[in-house]
Amino acid sequence: MLPTTMPRLTNPPVTLRAFESRDAEVIASASKDPLIPLITTVPASGSHADVEAYLVRQHQRLATGVGYSFAIADHETDDAVGQIGLWTRDVATGRASTGYWIASQFRRRSYARAALLALTQWATGLEEVARLQLFVEPWNEGSWRAAESCGFLREGLLRAWEKVGDEPKDMYVYSLIPADRRTP
Repeated sequence: MLPTTMPRLTNPPVTLRAFESRDAEVIASASKDPLIPLITTVPASGSHADVEAYLVRQHQRLATGVGYSFAIADHETDDAVGQIGLWTRDVATGRASTGYWIASQFRRRSYARAALLALTQWATGLEEVARLQLFVEPWNEGSWRAAESCGFLREGLLRAWEKVGDEPKDMYVYSLIPADRRTP
């Protein structure tokens, strides 16, 4: 049975934890990114009300069965730098997915890789997760390099897979199968 509370996961330089009201600043910052609001639920407006609604939604993810939404926080300061989730809508079939973002001012510090590794190690230890997958834009080399360095394998290109804004975009699909669940 999946955990019913949010774990706290640590893999320096990051800690994955539940979102807190003090994380509003990084969400407002991410709302100014040209892509994050198009491919996530980060509000494009960055208004106080929209950021607060985003924080409430992150806390509802677990209760509504959508999954686990973690703030990616710097391990030393505990200040949020981004978000990563384990999405469990399809867990009854053995599949879960992940996705992440790092606010632009915090990129190139290994936060995404460390967060993905922490989440992957935890998620693949869950009995229900036989396959962990993620989808990455082909141009997003930093993101797919992070995935590959954490053991994810690129399975292919999904054409017109996800709408980014109003336009369908291609995505690479990656998967990680825990060693004890691989078929010979």
